[in-house]
Amino acid sequence: MTAREEEAGPSGLASALIASGALQSDWLPTFEAVRRAVFVPARIWPGIPAGTRQNALVDRDKDPDAWLAAVYSDIPLTTQWDDGEHTGDTVGRTPTSSNSQPRMVFGMLGDLEAREGHKVLEIGAGTGWNAGLMSHRLGSKNVVSIEYDPEVAKAAIRNLRDAGLSPTIIVGDGRLGYPEGGPYDRVIATCSIREVPYTWVEQTVPGGIIVAPWGTGYGGEAIARLVVDEDGKASGHFTRSSAFMRLRQQRPDRADHATYLKGREWPADGIKTTTTLSPEDIDGWVEQFAISLRVPETFWSVEHDTDGSYVVWFYGGDRRSWASVDYEPGASEYLVVQSGPRRLWDETEAAYRWWEEQGRADFTRFGLTVGPDGQIPWLDLPNNPV
Repeated sequence: MTAREEEAGPSGLASALIASGALQSDWLPTFEAVRRAVFVPARIWPGIPAGTRQNALVDRDKDPDAWLAAVYSDIPLTTQWDDGEHTGDTVGRTPTSSNSQPRMVFGMLGDLEAREGHKVLEIGAGTGWNAGLMSHRLGSKNVVSIEYDPEVAKAAIRNLRDAGLSPTIIVGDGRLGYPEGGPYDRVIATCSIREVPYTWVEQTVPGGIIVAPWGTGYGGEAIARLVVDEDGKASGHFTRSSAFMRLRQQRPDRADHATYLKGREWPADGIKTTTTLSPEDIDGWVEQFAISLRVPETFWSVEHDTDGSYVVWFYGGDRRSWASVDYEPGASEYLVVQSGPRRLWDETEAAYRWWEEQGRADFTRFGLTVGPDGQIPWLDLPNNPV
């Protein structure tokens, strides 16, 4: 470790991670041996903890101290925008590869419970740091990582080589797994998914564990920890909230605003009502997660005004149903307009009221069961589907 690295604070990051409960003592030697700095490129856009925004570019060649400070902070670091199409210094449209937040990395590794002798399949190599950590702990021969982007995979391989590690890196579609290297004791995804590919279950031994960020795309996301049983199903609770980039093959195909209004001015053919439920009340991450389970195939956007007011737009996957809710600071009643076969605000409000009736359940009360016929979210127990 260089003097500059020591000054930047890797030991301070370790202390923070231990204090948070994410970094357990058995992973500490691996954290110290597999330095994050080896796996971070020169150009990064630091994020915020447990968030989805990125700050301005930090370039190691221009400001090495700021770069090291970012590397040894408990924040995610965006390393690619727009599948590599964006190459400028500004932020791009969509972050598409990163070095994940250390607290999330070690929290998920704790959920995985990988032990000596276990064989692990990783979906999403990214910069290679996660695969490097597992390779140090389990041995490179026991780690297979799949990366869809060939350029990202090349960089990960270089980083791993520089760290003296050599897991198997496969360029391919992560949904398919890698049966040639299986069966696996553990599967971990470093990208979020909407559907758990059943191939992951099939390639995992009974009693094996699958850990993956899961969310519908409406909003709210959490880490699913699933245990595979003898009958070919995987089931388990969510362990914590998360915010990951979506698996490329499961990115949503969303129509634009004009498709729903068909070129007409608002309120078009919408039906006007009012609600006492404030859009502010449904804005939390767990609220969005709970609502998403009860209101499928829906997404939303926000249109802000300069005075603090805004409009929330809800859109249905049928490309016909939409709703808008006008928020004004200090108001106790809000204008609602709905159109199409579905009444999306009515569905959203009913889902929120249901969540309140369940005692405002947090992420850990929800769970997921995956089988050959699909997946079923549930609350508290698998026999209580949402």
